[in-house]
Amino acid sequence: MSLETMQPNPAWDAASYEDAVDTLEAHDDLVYTVWGGDWCKDCRRLLPDFGAALDAADVPEDRIDEIAVDEDKQGPGVDEYGIEFIPTIVVETEDGDEVTRFVEEEDVPPAIWLAERIDDER
Repeated sequence: MSLETMQPNPAWDAASYEDAVDTLEAHDDLVYTVWGGDWCKDCRRLLPDFGAALDAADVPEDRIDEIAVDEDKQGPGVDEYGIEFIPTIVVETEDGDEVTRFVEEEDVPPAIWLAERIDDER
């Protein structure tokens, strides 16, 4: 099931986030798993811009897994990945090794936060 909140924000300006877009684009071997809910205020605030960043970086759809959770934050992979807050975005290698994760309470947007950690880890 896909998340409506992952639809790219048409007003998002990729040029203003060039470093983050470049990083997301450069690491084409990564997989992004996004847990969220269209009912969730934080998801509605954060995920459209992240969707726009992935779109601007030409990340293929087969490298993005959108998982909708219910209002009790239950859904596929929640227990396996220890998901407590949404949105949570887990970035993994093709082999399933976790590179980094963004959890709702970070103080910068997901694309920037993840790009900085991807650069640090790789």
